[in-house]
Amino acid sequence: MQFRFIMFRSILFSWFISFSLSAAERPNILFLFTDDHATQAIGAYGSHLKDFVRTPNLDRLAKDGILFKRCLVSNSICAPSRAVVLTGKYSHLNGQRTNSDTFDGSQQTAPKLLRAAGYQTAIVGKWHLKSTPTGFDHYEVLRGQGQYYNPLLMTNGKNVNHTGYTTDIITDQSIKWLEQREQSKPFFLMSQHKAPHGRWEPALRHLALYDDVDIPEPSTLFDDYQGRGSAAAKHKMGIAEHLGDHRLMFQYSSKFTPEQFKVFDGWFRPRNEAFQRMKLSGREQTRWFYQRYIKNYLRCVAAVDENIGRLLKYLDESGLAKNTVVMYSSDQGFYLGEHGWFDKRWIYEESLRTPLIVRWPGVSKAGRVNRDIVSNLDFAATFLDLAGATIPPDIQGRSLVPVFRGQTPKDWRKAFYYEYFESGGHGVSNHYGAVDARYKLIHFKDQGLDEWEMFDLKEDPREMTSVYGRTDYRKVQQRLEEELKTLRKELRVE
Repeated sequence: MQFRFIMFRSILFSWFISFSLSAAERPNILFLFTDDHATQAIGAYGSHLKDFVRTPNLDRLAKDGILFKRCLVSNSICAPSRAVVLTGKYSHLNGQRTNSDTFDGSQQTAPKLLRAAGYQTAIVGKWHLKSTPTGFDHYEVLRGQGQYYNPLLMTNGKNVNHTGYTTDIITDQSIKWLEQREQSKPFFLMSQHKAPHGRWEPALRHLALYDDVDIPEPSTLFDDYQGRGSAAAKHKMGIAEHLGDHRLMFQYSSKFTPEQFKVFDGWFRPRNEAFQRMKLSGREQTRWFYQRYIKNYLRCVAAVDENIGRLLKYLDESGLAKNTVVMYSSDQGFYLGEHGWFDKRWIYEESLRTPLIVRWPGVSKAGRVNRDIVSNLDFAATFLDLAGATIPPDIQGRSLVPVFRGQTPKDWRKAFYYEYFESGGHGVSNHYGAVDARYKLIHFKDQGLDEWEMFDLKEDPREMTSVYGRTDYRKVQQRLEEELKTLRKELRVE
């Protein structure tokens, strides 16, 4: 009873402090979130695409803030990642293990706690959690995945149809809410884009972007998966075999207006017919598919970047920029042809690693690059800490606020736990693992599969050859196996 009283008194005190602070003293929080945006497709991160990626606004945000190089997701798939952001808990505890699950909106979330602490809360854009958003003063969200043109936004319980390009409309509505919000309160806005999730339909203004260049291929485009166990070879996310007509824009997914369709189809149809006449096969066909895929993906990214620029401009012109923490991230990384793949799901680097760029004017030193192991698991605690609210003890992530200040705690995590549950999705088996600054241990255990892999990221950054079981890595393997056991116990993994 005494412990409960102390906890209750602590929470009351935190709420008192939160409400006693003025909106000017507590920062606004603008959380910009995309779907499937790989770090390889952001100029500031650098990659084999760096000379082709057009992300000047994200690059500016990184120049003015902090670029996190090792932001890792706990479960590399859309809905589970979103649930982790909201709850600060792993999928096995928040209940959103797969995209098929429905998010339990009755549970504790950061938006609910922020609202209780005096923040005005809103979400605009992609939700993708099936249940109705809770904890928000205002919501307008896409139904399911949404479409790239003429979206329906479920707005505070009503269906509202919009005409235009979805990335633009999400920004329009985000700015509209910022203009109409209650000015006396600090705000927490989640502005969340569908882009660059497939199926990649570019804005009409970007159809010709990259048309006159060949985008460099990743060195592992024709990976044969010989250096690992059997899991990778069972994939169903190959550029060569699995993209399909809708992802390759031989068929379209959005419901266009006649005027939109005339321009969109007028661009793709003659090029599709030219491809059919070439009768490509084998590697030449794969290369053509890759160019079609990567160009449309990067075109969708270009629209995201433009719209982030619009929001940043609004913050500048409205005077909000100086007291607004801007956080940019994505629900996970993505394969842009690496290992011959599109999609995500794996604990391998391209899907495990997600972008995180943070700007906190007057607090975070501009132009910093951070290499601590941070995670989407930390976002909920970070939102609460920024707001001066109590972080509940059952939240598994840690606040990044000290890291933002350039003061990483001495006991910051050195290893990270990963889990994936959507058995067979795109041919990916269930697996879990532990990752540290250099090594990665993976256990595939699913439908008769019971295999281990281990990678030395310093010697083999592309993860081509597993070193699991090698005598020269015995001590490292033993250490990681113990680390994995410890993490599973600490995180209450079933």
